[in-house]
Amino acid sequence: MTAARLTAAALADPSAALSGYTIGVTADRRKDELATLLEARGARVVIAPALRIVPISDDAELRAATRACLDSPPDIVLVNTGIKMRGWLEAADGWGLADPLRSVLSRAYLVARGPKARAAVRAAGLHDKWSPDGEGYEEVVEHLTARGLRGRTVAMQLHGESQPEYTEALVSAGARVIELPVYRWAPPTDPAPLHRLVDLVLGRMVDAVTFTSAAAVQAVLRAAGTGTDALLEAFRDDVLAACVGPVTSAPLRRQGIPVAAPPRARLSALVRTIVDELPRRAVSLQLSGHTIVLRGHAAVVDGELRPLAPAPMAVLRALANSPGRVLSRAALLQALPRGADEHAVEMAVARLRAGLALPGVVQTVVKRGYRIPIP
Repeated sequence: MTAARLTAAALADPSAALSGYTIGVTADRRKDELATLLEARGARVVIAPALRIVPISDDAELRAATRACLDSPPDIVLVNTGIKMRGWLEAADGWGLADPLRSVLSRAYLVARGPKARAAVRAAGLHDKWSPDGEGYEEVVEHLTARGLRGRTVAMQLHGESQPEYTEALVSAGARVIELPVYRWAPPTDPAPLHRLVDLVLGRMVDAVTFTSAAAVQAVLRAAGTGTDALLEAFRDDVLAACVGPVTSAPLRRQGIPVAAPPRARLSALVRTIVDELPRRAVSLQLSGHTIVLRGHAAVVDGELRPLAPAPMAVLRALANSPGRVLSRAALLQALPRGADEHAVEMAVARLRAGLALPGVVQTVVKRGYRIPIP
């Protein structure tokens, strides 16, 4: 990869906003769209679907839930996403139940959780009665509880799996809840990319991971296996967890993970949030009359982007985190990818010096190690 000039003006260009950063994408259905948005801003993207959506139009559970809605029409229907609403109506049409279902829905208090859900409701010729400002379940539960739920029936579309915390909140308020499993989540057909992404997070070789569903968060944590605690530590300290909205971020927040999320659940807004957040984390050094900024897998030297391999980049980060301090080969070895030895440290330092092309920035202290000098 050739070096590129990244002056202040160039970095203001959207096409360079994420230059130097590597971002993992765990989405399935809209992975290409999200990857394109990130790549258009200069990011290197690792696509690793955590789950895949399996339609269940012929599923007995959904059909039984639909029958329950027809036999005991719900007073309130919670529509979570456009795809769920369309999928439910399409499934009902296949069973010959579309007209009676539309009739039931037209008499219910329809809650559309977001503009896409609202658009699907209206495309079906129905009318939503209310939407939360932040598209969060907490707002929905609070709103419905304030209206009064005792003795009422609520039909709630699921996010690919049961959501007991919200179901229980509605039941505690006196409601009878019908859960609608419009689709289900399944493991990815090829799990290798997901496991590779987990390894990259553990090795701090990605700068951010995007999540577009709470189920994807849980799938990534499951994929870590016995390394779950280490994975959470990586998200807590080094790797940005970027979630599309509050429902998606909830499993991480419960683990005390700081999360970046846009005010509105949109992919474009998620990308803007990443563009705002990652450069703030960049480490900047003034050395020997030069400005060095660490951006993901690259160093920006006096405005010029210089991509570095993982090992020299890891050495640079370790030295930059302790400017002026001598770090031994053994200490730097801890920063390198697994399987390295002290000879690999020497090779990484040599490649780092060649990549930076700044004599004297990485100094050797005889019999002790290496350091970045401070003025």
